[in-house]
Amino acid sequence: MRRTLIRYKAKPEMAEKNAALVSAVFAELKAAKPDGVRYLTLRLEDDTFIHVVETAAEDGSSPIPKLAAFQAFQDGIRDRCAEPPLVRSAVIVGNYRMLDEP
Repeated sequence: MRRTLIRYKAKPEMAEKNAALVSAVFAELKAAKPDGVRYLTLRLEDDTFIHVVETAAEDGSSPIPKLAAFQAFQDGIRDRCAEPPLVRSAVIVGNYRMLDEP
């Protein structure tokens, strides 16, 4: 399993649009039901968004970028951000019933 955390802050006037685009990604994921991927997005009160992606592929590849809704989300992401996306690998230090464990 490979886990990635992406964090960015949306411009206040773009935060709702960003949230709607993220919601569309989740709707497409629910419809497509791709295997080998888990995805969570949080929105903090200051319009910071945190995405956590877990992929089963050893190379870290994910079906998410192939989704039309994700491509729409990616289009203009930098224009919606007050702070650009920061991508980091993540390791679970503790987990209590939040994430499934193999």
